[in-house]
Amino acid sequence: MDSTFPNRGSNIPYAFNPGANASVATGVGTTPHASTTQDRLIVGVDFGTTYSGVAAVYSATPDDIDIIKTWPGGNGITSDKVPTEIGYTGTPPQNGSSSSLDASAKPAQTIKWGFQFKPEETRLRCIKLFLDRNQKLPHFVSPLETAAQLRKFEKTVMEAVSDYLSQIYKHTMETLTRRYGETFMGMTKVQFVLTVPAVWSDAAKDATLKAAEKAGLGNRHDLRLISEPEAAAVYTLKAIQPNHLQIGDNFVVCDAGGGTVDLIAYKIIQLNPLRVEESAVGTGGLCGSAFLNYRFEEHVKQRIGTERYNWMREKKVKTWNMGLKYFEEFVKRNFNEEEHTEVNVPFPGLPDDEEAGLDSGFLIMSAEQVKEIFDPVVQEVIHLVEGQVNSIRAKGGLVCGIVLVGGFGQSNYLYGRMKSHFNSAPPPPYTERPTHAVALSAPQSVEIYHPIHAWTAVVRGAVLRGLEGNMVISRRSRWHYGTSYATVFDEAKHPISDRYWSPLWERWMVSDRMQWHIAKGAQVSESTPISFHYTRNFRPGQSLIVEDDLIACDADTAPDSFRKGLINVCTLTTDLNTVPKSLFTRLTTTKGVEFDNLDFTLDMRIESAGLVFELKVDGVRYGAVQAKFH
Repeated sequence: MDSTFPNRGSNIPYAFNPGANASVATGVGTTPHASTTQDRLIVGVDFGTTYSGVAAVYSATPDDIDIIKTWPGGNGITSDKVPTEIGYTGTPPQNGSSSSLDASAKPAQTIKWGFQFKPEETRLRCIKLFLDRNQKLPHFVSPLETAAQLRKFEKTVMEAVSDYLSQIYKHTMETLTRRYGETFMGMTKVQFVLTVPAVWSDAAKDATLKAAEKAGLGNRHDLRLISEPEAAAVYTLKAIQPNHLQIGDNFVVCDAGGGTVDLIAYKIIQLNPLRVEESAVGTGGLCGSAFLNYRFEEHVKQRIGTERYNWMREKKVKTWNMGLKYFEEFVKRNFNEEEHTEVNVPFPGLPDDEEAGLDSGFLIMSAEQVKEIFDPVVQEVIHLVEGQVNSIRAKGGLVCGIVLVGGFGQSNYLYGRMKSHFNSAPPPPYTERPTHAVALSAPQSVEIYHPIHAWTAVVRGAVLRGLEGNMVISRRSRWHYGTSYATVFDEAKHPISDRYWSPLWERWMVSDRMQWHIAKGAQVSESTPISFHYTRNFRPGQSLIVEDDLIACDADTAPDSFRKGLINVCTLTTDLNTVPKSLFTRLTTTKGVEFDNLDFTLDMRIESAGLVFELKVDGVRYGAVQAKFH
């Protein structure tokens, strides 16, 4: 390992005396990326846990956002989204390589996706969640079952995701070609913007880019990523802007989808053009609307009995699917306890049973029974939103609105519960002379926004991001980011058991010290890099290709030394052969051993598409740095 000092019992590379802490950008005054003058087609892909959506906009007609609504297997029924489900039929490849990316090596295998499945057919569901190993899986997603299906067809998670995105790509391009014509499509640049969860790791973002590139969506350097709640914010804040946005207002965007709920808070920095900054670290959880489906299943099983339920699922699949479809499309979206005293869910073919509540092919559910299905999931969403609101208020911020988007965000019941929880504060106490302090100290009412296009807000925001550039001028770091290094032993700071002798520096040293360059929650801007400083020693003939690990920490307080529980984000490979030899300093030990020393920095920029690194010496750029994510 090419490290500055000989290290002892560790595979972590070190940097000596990394210098002053890097400054963190506030983002104020940052100019957005200038859009190209060439007309483009911007395509947004909302690759979701349970459903995925696609939108497109032509840069010459920016107000005409086209949502793809027809899908293979949809039988002519239009839908704003398509199920994120994929399966394989036919013979798996026989070349013995599960990692082969050559589609031509697998001619006998065909893909089914989206709406193309019959109810009883097996398929991969929620495959997106397996891209980020740091995230918990919902109880209804079985890693063993998923692994068995992948093994059966000799596929990896990355290949399955790439295959699904490839089908999305092909269908999108066919649909756009029908609308605009082959001549237009041949002359017009198509740029894709993908959405990812706000809480995803850098490795998961990198995996998404790789899968999208393999699927044909473009070169990874041309692809854009945007977090799902950020995309929703881009669309919804622009939609409500004519109302009463003011500089300094904070809005919490709650993207409640099928499997996950994602939240980010934004503070208005500028009105025209609209510019915002993240005002709290994004959070999320597994409490999407898919959990309602499984709670509904348990309710039906309890009401009609396990034996009759299993018989229906096995012998009367259409009966079950009709009831589940009604629950999904009507109850989940439209249930309102003030209007619906009871709900009649169709289960045609089930015999009447007064005790079970079955009458004329309907399962009669009281409002209380429906609420019992909803309430635990809704309460988790409210808890997440409350965390964002309290985080802003703790810093003296004023929360003016909560924006509900996503599939679950369409729910009238979720909207009603959120409104009663956050919008029920009494007015501030009367004073003869109104003061801002009195208003802030009083319980604050927060308005709940329920956009008309809640289910497609994310994908609409994605195309606006590609069209107009970056509305968000600074974000909050999800983790502490840092590097480990070796330094001179100091008995006042370091345990004597950690010290070792360096024959080059001819001093007692300690390794595994942590230098944290970005603090969790700190504001970061794409336009302002964070610099990591290194000093490296090289004996004559030693390789100038060096490796360093970027370390992350999710705890509120980051430790001073490397320890268990820290996250190895990626390994950075830097080729110092590009640096002129005149910039190396020749040093000699007291025993006559010669070595070369080089001071250099690695600049890291946190972009919407992930992390980008550059090598610099004395402020001069000498090339890009390769990052291998773990």
